[in-house]
Amino acid sequence: MKKILVAAVALLFVALLYSHAAARESDTQRQEQDRAQIEKLMWQYTRALDSENADAYAAVYTPDGQFGSSTSANVTKGRDALRKMIADLHQRAADAEAKGQKTPAMYHMEMNTYIEFVDKDHARALGYWQTVFAGQGTSVPPRVAAAGREINDLVRMNGQWLIQSRDVAPKGE
Repeated sequence: MKKILVAAVALLFVALLYSHAAARESDTQRQEQDRAQIEKLMWQYTRALDSENADAYAAVYTPDGQFGSSTSANVTKGRDALRKMIADLHQRAADAEAKGQKTPAMYHMEMNTYIEFVDKDHARALGYWQTVFAGQGTSVPPRVAAAGREINDLVRMNGQWLIQSRDVAPKGE
């Protein structure tokens, strides 16, 4: 009887070790998938911004999402306001073009990004950003318009990662 009890305890111990290892592997796989989805989200963000696609831009945010700087009172909050921000940018470019002023292509870059998971549905993406305007022929070279540090608070809603808050000039800059 004693041998059976020892064998049962040993089997239970092995099962617990196996289930713990399987849970850790499952968490690691989920985080790898989440990282890929967050990288895709940030790519969609930059492409929507650079192409001045207001609907696509607003879609990467939560309904109450916000863009701005914690060091400024100028924060744009909510999908309608975010959509309008990009639509206004597009309109200014169209107005300039109508006046014969060619606006160069704009490129935003996310660099040295680090993603940390707060819990299974919240993450923070830290990094640097840069805005570059394309050159125009041989006489006007590309130029760096701005650069800075960023903190993006992300949330999973209905299985999809979205930006809840994008701070492009966090305090302590």
